[in-house]
Amino acid sequence: MNEKAPMLTAKNRERLGTRYNDRLRKSGGLPAVVYGRGERPVSISLDAKDALSHIMKGEKVFRLDLPNAKDGGQMVLLKDLQFDHMGTNVVHADFVRVSLTDRVRSLVPVHLIGEAKGLKLAGAILMHPTNEIEVECVVTDLPEFVEVDIAELDVGHAITARDVRLPSTNMRLLTDPHSIVAQIVIQQEIVVAEATTAEAAAAQPEVITAKKPEEEGAAPAAGDKKGAAPAAKGAAPAAKGAAPVAKGAAAPAAKGAAPAKDAKKG
Repeated sequence: MNEKAPMLTAKNRERLGTRYNDRLRKSGGLPAVVYGRGERPVSISLDAKDALSHIMKGEKVFRLDLPNAKDGGQMVLLKDLQFDHMGTNVVHADFVRVSLTDRVRSLVPVHLIGEAKGLKLAGAILMHPTNEIEVECVVTDLPEFVEVDIAELDVGHAITARDVRLPSTNMRLLTDPHSIVAQIVIQQEIVVAEATTAEAAAAQPEVITAKKPEEEGAAPAAGDKKGAAPAAKGAAPAAKGAAPVAKGAAAPAAKGAAPAKDAKKG
């Protein structure tokens, strides 16, 4: 692995910050950092074209030709890549120092090979939901990718992560073993499943969690009707009070009429 690992020429970055990194990228450089193994982090710059040509092929282990590095370069493992806001261009790379005997964890791309026999059926399509797996192994055993033969894959069957043959017996699978790597399905099944999900969502009853504005506004109106009852009750005393007035008006008039008849007689 030490001899096979690509050599990347690195330079120390004296100036840091967004403005200087933008200038470096425009001039064809790639900002990066190296850390780990108890040593202080070092900010470096790489030739973007050279570095990305290896990274895009899936290579993870490199030798860095640093100014103060030992003969053969510093062994490093690609730990992380940062992309621009569009997610298309690499703008920064992180490397961790490693030894050839270190056990490391890394994501390894999965390449599907062969033509699945299930694809011969009308409407059959190949699903590849898991395109990389995470493994743990010695640096020297870390592969650029793993291959999975799908020639015998038929409709209704799937290849999971635990079915992937690892290139080394010292390599350990960290990805969920039940994760589907490849599967053949009929396209009509996908459409029916989506339609069933949509119908189930549409059939859900409406859940009323609060009163509607119209219902809340109608409450005072109902209170007005209740308030009308006391007014009706209050009308009864008014009717009772009218009786004395009627009695009083008739009595004086009757008593006063008798003297009027006496006046005629006299």
